Amino acid sequence: MKIGDKHYRTIWLNDDNWSVEIIDQTKLPHEFATRPLRSSADAAHAIRSMLVRGAPLIGATAAYGLALAMREDASDAHLASAASALQATRPTAINLRWAIERVREPLTRAPVNERAALAYRLAAEICDEDVAINEAIGRVGAEVFATRWRELGAKRPLNILTHCNAGWLATVDWGTAIAPIYKLYDAGVPVHVFVDETRPRNQGASLTAWELKSHGVPFTLIVDNAGGHLMQHGDVDVCIVGTDRVTADGSVCNKIGTYLKALAAHDNKVPFYVALPSPTIDWATARGSDVPIEDRGAREVTHISGRGSDGGVIEVALAPEGTQARNPGFDVTPPRLVTGLITERGVAEASNAGMKKLFGEKAAA
Repeated sequence: MKIGDKHYRTIWLNDDNWSVEIIDQTKLPHEFATRPLRSSADAAHAIRSMLVRGAPLIGATAAYGLALAMREDASDAHLASAASALQATRPTAINLRWAIERVREPLTRAPVNERAALAYRLAAEICDEDVAINEAIGRVGAEVFATRWRELGAKRPLNILTHCNAGWLATVDWGTAIAPIYKLYDAGVPVHVFVDETRPRNQGASLTAWELKSHGVPFTLIVDNAGGHLMQHGDVDVCIVGTDRVTADGSVCNKIGTYLKALAAHDNKVPFYVALPSPTIDWATARGSDVPIEDRGAREVTHISGRGSDGGVIEVALAPEGTQARNPGFDVTPPRLVTGLITERGVAEASNAGMKKLFGEKAAA
């Protein structure tokens, strides 16, 4: 997407053809900054510390992490060590494991002196595929939303609610849940987006709001608990979220708070869609209850960062000193609450049968 007059992806190879550059998302929205990754340890740190986040981008970063590892030392032992270290950074997003295996498996069969070049080529392929997949998700979802807009009379903007950030910052480009919004807006359909703040890291307030503002899409920031109230009063026409993993039964694991939005949407008869690329489907995990849920640090809950009166970014305490806090990063939305899964191949029912119908039995093997 564009920032000013320049097109950016969220991750790219530098002019030296070996180091990798990322957008440091911990600086947004107050500062746009990039950071180089020069080692597999740098890539692991970027994922763990959420300089990059979003399931597809985590996977792409891990792929380049393996490429950097092979430049350091292409031995079997270092490959195994780097893959293990990258895998341990974030346990919930399935794209991480998928991307690591997509790169690691061919490397094990390649001559040692060819592994680095092969790893870089595979990482680039993963990034290019992600862009194409997400643009396709945008086209599919835009048609779903356009149909909804026409059903409602096509006389006012379509009011869309989203949770967390599933825009281009969560992927290599375009995004998942936000891609249909971009496509719809660019096609001239009037839209308005309610953006959940998404506590505790406020990815909606800091990232989704920044993205939409940069693109010119009208939006309103709301607190996480306002969505149900707005749905009760008819202010929301459709909900869409991304996901870090969809299990074989159609359960959706996404940012904490997604389940509550799905419940409110179901109770108020508001369509609730989930946008995802096919690598986010975890065919090997039967149920959502089997997904490991990342439990993040308490400080994300007890403290918050923002821009101070002097223009600098500061951290302030929200809770009394010594307060204990629990911080699960994700929750699971059961299939019965999901209207449909918007993928690059079309819209699937949130069920094993529905996903197999779209992707075929071979995908689930």
